[in-house]
Amino acid sequence: MMEMLTDGPIRTRIEGAVLEVTLDRPKANAIDLATSRIMGEVFRDFRDDSALRVAILRAAGEKFFCPGWDLKAAAGGDAVDGDYGVGGFGGLQELPHLNKPVIAAVNGICCGGGLELALSCDLILASDTAQFALPEIRSGTVADAASIKLPKRIPYHVAMDLLLTGRWFDAGEALRWGLLREVCAPEELADRTWALARHLESGPPLVYAAIKEIVREAEAMRFQDMLNRVTRRQLATVDRLYGSEDLLEGQTAFAEKRDPVWTGR
Repeated sequence: MMEMLTDGPIRTRIEGAVLEVTLDRPKANAIDLATSRIMGEVFRDFRDDSALRVAILRAAGEKFFCPGWDLKAAAGGDAVDGDYGVGGFGGLQELPHLNKPVIAAVNGICCGGGLELALSCDLILASDTAQFALPEIRSGTVADAASIKLPKRIPYHVAMDLLLTGRWFDAGEALRWGLLREVCAPEELADRTWALARHLESGPPLVYAAIKEIVREAEAMRFQDMLNRVTRRQLATVDRLYGSEDLLEGQTAFAEKRDPVWTGR
């Protein structure tokens, strides 16, 4: 285990090839511009470090995961359209070329920009005490990222209900609509999240990278156009995968009926 950042609103530690990022900004883990910039730097470094394969995003405390934008900081001068840093809000929302899996572990209240931050992750686990909402409508603004993402993730009419009413919903409902991978007791959340991270850590990093780029690029393309780009190796991650030692290793291991050893090369 290696501890990285120990001061300030973000704590990080590394175990093996897994990076754990903890948002720790009492009382509610709200995110101001400075915190967002730090998170962007952390996730940018994770993206660019070949020794790291998986990230976990969690929050300190039991009551809040994140309520999103820090309204007190906004009242103090933080502009809502200010400099959020290299990754956009929360360091993940607009970070380009992030081709590694990120897992969110949600405890407590996850609303507004906090829910949008969780949606920026690839997999979400939650405690059975987690509560979710997009309450921006009540403050006369728009949940911009959620308005783009949510109707693509869950049924349209459910997404519109959540966006237009701003109502709260619990972890059971979030699981039912497919937003969550798993719901567990609060005391089990860390262990369940790390078990998933370890599973992904042992997987093929070049394949994960290709999956993430394909999924990201496909959102704005017709099926056949995207498939053509993949089969013609017009995506950098796909081209690298198809010419890699890991591809040969996967095929060889399958033929030899053994577990593959992935090197990321």
